[in-house]
Amino acid sequence: MDRTTPQEHPTTNAPAQAPDPEDEGPLYWKVAARLLGELRAGTAAPGERLPSERQLAVRFGVSRETVRQALEVLRRDGLVATDRRGSHVTLPGLPVEAPATLTFPVGARAADPGAGDRATVTWETPPPEHAAALGLAPLRPTLVHRYHSAAADGSALRTAVTSFSAVALAEVEELGRYRDRADGSGAAQLRRAYDWMRRAGLTLHHRDSITPLTDGPSVRVTRRVHDQFARPLEITDLIVDARQDALVYEFTLPAAV
Repeated sequence: MDRTTPQEHPTTNAPAQAPDPEDEGPLYWKVAARLLGELRAGTAAPGERLPSERQLAVRFGVSRETVRQALEVLRRDGLVATDRRGSHVTLPGLPVEAPATLTFPVGARAADPGAGDRATVTWETPPPEHAAALGLAPLRPTLVHRYHSAAADGSALRTAVTSFSAVALAEVEELGRYRDRADGSGAAQLRRAYDWMRRAGLTLHHRDSITPLTDGPSVRVTRRVHDQFARPLEITDLIVDARQDALVYEFTLPAAV
């Protein structure tokens, strides 16, 4: 059984000191040291959300109260921070996804005065394959973003359809605001969608697949984005005319530490 004595509780006026796993001390101190070791080993990147207190308690085989005390030690030393969504890492370093590594939607062009770009959002039932990928019930509406881009002469056509999950709309305030004005009538650029997700404490993981279409020279790019808890955030289908256009993928790798 996991027990602590009154003198084991951390106090906010104690001097800041990173926990040492070799120290003989209360159980919460040892849990804090193990968790800090994992963070320094890179299992969680700066800004990434930590598992819940319940999940950490199961991992370390202790009570939630002990986990709570361990997190308080790390908070006091400035190693983690807590807000209404939970605790996240504040150790220095590069984020998992630098803002330049992902563009919303996939295939979106840089600003080009000669291009005819248009983006709109609607509140509607997404395509069936999108609903399945996002875990939405059949016929349940969600925020759907449409992107259309073509050169001045109509060449290099790109069209993208993105559907957002209930998780994304619930946790990303900026996306949730679009529900009441998503009638498809006005332009709606969501180029900062991934930045908004990161600011909400979500770590982005994405997978892009490219398949040729059988009825022409175009290709389909499907991007699926999920967070650090494997919850789906969005899915995008992009169609590109492969005869006149090309996709360029750019990857940025963090420097060795």
